[in-house]
Formats: sequence, C-alpha cells, structure tokens
Amino acid sequence: MTQDELLFFDRHPQMLPLYQMMGEKLEERGLEYSAKVSKTQISLRNRYVFAAVSLPWRRVKGWPEEYLLVSFGLSYRKEDPRIMVATEPYPNRWTHHVLLTRPEEVDGTLMEWLEEAYRFSMVK
Repeated sequence: MTQDELLFFDRHPQMLPLYQMMGEKLEERGLEYSAKVSKTQISLRNRYVFAAVSLPWRRVKGWPEEYLLVSFGLSYRKEDPRIMVATEPYPNRWTHHVLLTRPEEVDGTLMEWLEEAYRFSMVK
C-alpha cells in the first residue's frame, strides 16, 4: 500500500481496514492491478479502471454516516439489494455502487462482482 493510499483515509481511518481487506482478497484471486489516488477516489485499474473506492463527502439520506463506497463497471445492470445505485452512463456500460460498513461485507459476492468487473475492463 502506498503512502498516498494511506493518506486518502486520514479523515475516515476506520474505513482503511475494509480497503485493505478488499485489496488482499483481490490479490488472493490473482488479479494484478494498480491503485491511482485522486482527491475524491482511489481508482483500481488493470488496463482500464475496473473499480473505484471513495469515502463520504456529503450526507445522503438513508445512507450511514461512515462507509466505503465501492463502484465497479459491467456490461449489464446487476440486480442485488446490496447495490445502492446503478447507472448506465454509456450504452452497455453500467456503473454499480455498493456501500461497505463492516468487514463481513467484503465477502465472496462482492469479490465475484469485482473480478467480473476486472475481466470486463480487459475487453472494453
């Protein structure tokens, strides 16, 4: 983990373990990627961005105060109660947003979605 990644979590250090756990599980699956830190998000990329994580920057009604927002792209809209928002910014390019608040939410289902997004980004 880079210094920039650590600094990204300065305002919400309690979310760092979720990010670290997600990274470890991606590596366990053999997914090679790099992390690009910007002011509002960390982009996870292989050839292209396949996922991003961000922290709360404003209150959203009905959402918890503290969370790690994981966003990933697929060619279709995935339906699941854990997906808070799904948008289609381009035809056949769906962006899905999942809120993480607890370590047990970094589970096999989320990792399957991220692996699918990883594979999808390789063939864009």
